[in-house]
Amino acid sequence: MKILILGAGGREYSIARAISNEDEQHELFFQPGNGATNNLGTNLNIKDYNDLAVYAKENEIELTIVGPEAPLVDGVVDIFKSHGLTIFGPSKEAAQLEGSKVYMKNFLAKYNIPTARYIETSSIEDAFKFTDTLSTPIVVKADGLCGGKGVIIAQSHDEAKVAISEMLSGKSFGDAGLKVIVEEFLDGYELSMFAVCDGKDYILLPAAQDHKRLMDNDEGPNTGGMGAYAPTPLVDEELYQKVKDRIIRPTLDGMQKEGAPFEGVLFIGIMVVNGEPITLEFNVRFGDPECEILMPLMTSSVSDMFLKAATNRLSEIKVEFSKQYAVGVVMASENYPYSSSTPAEIILDDTHHEEIEKNTHISYAGVSMDDNKLYADGGRVLVCVGLGDTIKQARDRAYLRCGQVHFAGKKLRTDIAYQALS
Repeated sequence: MKILILGAGGREYSIARAISNEDEQHELFFQPGNGATNNLGTNLNIKDYNDLAVYAKENEIELTIVGPEAPLVDGVVDIFKSHGLTIFGPSKEAAQLEGSKVYMKNFLAKYNIPTARYIETSSIEDAFKFTDTLSTPIVVKADGLCGGKGVIIAQSHDEAKVAISEMLSGKSFGDAGLKVIVEEFLDGYELSMFAVCDGKDYILLPAAQDHKRLMDNDEGPNTGGMGAYAPTPLVDEELYQKVKDRIIRPTLDGMQKEGAPFEGVLFIGIMVVNGEPITLEFNVRFGDPECEILMPLMTSSVSDMFLKAATNRLSEIKVEFSKQYAVGVVMASENYPYSSSTPAEIILDDTHHEEIEKNTHISYAGVSMDDNKLYADGGRVLVCVGLGDTIKQARDRAYLRCGQVHFAGKKLRTDIAYQALS
């Protein structure tokens, strides 16, 4: 099958890697891809979505998979479908579940899906008034897409009001912050759950936990994610059932009623408070780095799952998962997440180590290729993934692989999966 993957990160690399490892032979294309994806297929440079759809049609692309949120919110799925192409991802309307936090919160309220108490407003007075009714910490969110950085957890009322003022003035996030959500802080533990949906049916993948903060012990600034592990032992069958009954099913039914059936990946950020799942946020694509640990846990065909979801036929297949655990450790560049870093050559140890070779791999993200040399050339450079029969074994293997990767200024956390091991 000819498959086009949109995106340039570790998430897209991990999807491509999983598809490349299938028994069936596939031909892969990437728009734009990165310095390592061209080892798995062909990198393109076609920025206009209409032009890309024409290319896909002319080259008989049978399935397109969209990795990041921006093309989805911009309507790439609608454009491809208008050309008669098969594409995995939500429509522009359905992608508002991530594209607008206001849309998402109002949707949750309308369909009685559990979420934190909130106000959505563009009025600074109303936002301040609601802030005064909350105890600290207080959560302030920009409405639009902010690259995963649009959420502030304020430790005081004054800090919350500064965040609100800066968002509404356009100072923090431009137009994305001209409407804000202020909501109560929920105290519990956070989970990432992913449902692959075809509008009506869905397949729930193993629950993961990611690590947003830059440094060990959850210190430092928020990032796009510094590591993740799955499945997490913090979820039992009862909790899975509650998520299915109270969040996923009413969301899919609600989106059908809204005239925007949800096809694609529904990423549910959940806070578990006293055993009850509460929706923090929806995203409309795989998390990164969660995708990098979920793909290697799938033992059935990844490409077939995406194809069946894109053609509303998920009920025809059974998706199977390994009994193992996966831990992914992000290696980032020197100045991440503050500013860009000078490209640095990546050197991989070539010492033979059977355990590492069999049970680990690297998903490449912010990398470029020059003169057959790979360079760290982005914020999050790569993810070292370890597999094992226990979380500890998977983690130990991931860190062994990290020890084989060298580039100037490399930065990583040393405590990924600590929640499961403490």
